[in-house]
Amino acid sequence: MQTPRVRPPGRITRLIAGLAAVVVLAACAPGTANTGSGSGQPKPGGDITFLIDSLGDTWIPNNSSISSFQGHIWGHVTDKLVYVDDKGAVSPWIAERWEQNADATEFTLHLKQGVTFSDGTPLDAAAVLANLDIWAKGDTARGINPIGLFPKTYDHAQVVDPATVKVFFRAPTLGFIPTLGYHGSILISPKTLALPADQQADLSNDIGSGPFVVASWKEGDSVVLKKRADYNWGPPALNHQGPAYLDSITYKLVAEPSVRTAAVQSGQADVAYNPSPQELASFKAQGFTTATPRYLGFVNGYAINTKVAPFDDIRVRQALQHGINRDEIISTVYTPDWLPAKSFIQSNVPGVTDHSADFAYDEATANRLLDEAGWVRGADGVRAKDGKQLALTLFPNPYLATSKSIDELVAQQLGRIGFKVTLQAFDVVTYSSRVDKPGNPNVPAYEITRSFIDAGTVAGVLTDANKGENWFGLGQSDPELVRLGAAVAGAKTVADRDAALDQLQGHVLRQGYFVPLTQIVQRIYLQSPKLQGVTYNGIAYASYYTAWLG
Repeated sequence: MQTPRVRPPGRITRLIAGLAAVVVLAACAPGTANTGSGSGQPKPGGDITFLIDSLGDTWIPNNSSISSFQGHIWGHVTDKLVYVDDKGAVSPWIAERWEQNADATEFTLHLKQGVTFSDGTPLDAAAVLANLDIWAKGDTARGINPIGLFPKTYDHAQVVDPATVKVFFRAPTLGFIPTLGYHGSILISPKTLALPADQQADLSNDIGSGPFVVASWKEGDSVVLKKRADYNWGPPALNHQGPAYLDSITYKLVAEPSVRTAAVQSGQADVAYNPSPQELASFKAQGFTTATPRYLGFVNGYAINTKVAPFDDIRVRQALQHGINRDEIISTVYTPDWLPAKSFIQSNVPGVTDHSADFAYDEATANRLLDEAGWVRGADGVRAKDGKQLALTLFPNPYLATSKSIDELVAQQLGRIGFKVTLQAFDVVTYSSRVDKPGNPNVPAYEITRSFIDAGTVAGVLTDANKGENWFGLGQSDPELVRLGAAVAGAKTVADRDAALDQLQGHVLRQGYFVPLTQIVQRIYLQSPKLQGVTYNGIAYASYYTAWLG
């Protein structure tokens, strides 16, 4: 079914016309932005415009993974069972409380009563069960995949009463409750979930229970959200109940970063997504608000495909790790808001430990490893072995605004130890189809910037055990990795899991399976100072449920 093209309201039409004239935007909301608690008291009313560079390629609500762009929309149209903050702390939301059995294989969720989807149907235990099943199992007959990081140990759920759901797992699953706060775990009306995939891809059919509803959308152009007047079940952690203060949010696609930022500077838009990090200090000096929240998940780095030569040699993988100067990346591409990686997992994820010594920058060590592996420098400085050059192609990640700049710098750094590095850049759609596939035989170094909520889900991507994503092309050929992954995923206590997680991090890094770069700040915001009370969750999405125009 072809997605309908909905004519945007007049305000958006004028905005589009103004953008065609580069930065002379017209008739936008009068406000601009602030991330903290702001000054003065919150007040209702007002419209904001958020300029973004993409909205992904499908609006099917639960289809393997949600685009990092689309998460902005879903975060306002839908709710989650729990709320997770930027330190990984879990607190109630639609699930008011929960219990688990001693070995973390059974969980009971007690739901807030009186919650409804925007079509008036109840968000009750039956609705939660329908969502849990689609997150865990998908529906392959309708072309709907399970959520990639939802626990693969899920067995089934059952309705105890309209406000209680019991959930069963085939093995201990400590990460279940935190993962309910992941940006893929969005609560959608069972009426929507029952639709064919092509009808779910029509955003106007996607019914949530969140503080905003879709007023209109135009594919590849804009999405307009309006406040839901009867909303009254926000996360207690946000200290706000009742409807949102703002009347509407307009997400407008603008590809050029300078146009997005100029629109905010001129007061014609309120938020510009992903400005250049190097410009942040200048924007702050001009009185604008910037935000660089870190999300919970993997650091920015390269997952190495061990099936692709020469990265089937541990010495080459380790040389790659030690040949990258991460301090130079931060000082050249970023600002002091960015932190060096200490593992392949962000340091704000509970249970993560410091393993930076395993991949520290050391050109002498990198050169020694390549010498030992038989790679000899030629007259041009490029190493070769058996008539083949030491070559590497990097594919900048279009979901990360700084990726190309980082890869260009990495290419220079690796050139100093004898690599010949080339870059091949694609747009989001082409990248998704040609590059964004773990184990892709044409991609020796797969750049990862993926979020997750709980470290217990990490094992699900490292091998193909239990239908894992097999990031490194290892299958189950590394029994120690399989053992440690199972220990993390199947731990019955947090203490046991933390001990296994520490060992897992060390093993992955010492084997050179992952090449960390920096701790990830994927979502960068430029906001004008009139927009106050913005909050950020554990996946670094801005919530405008709590925001107001001052």
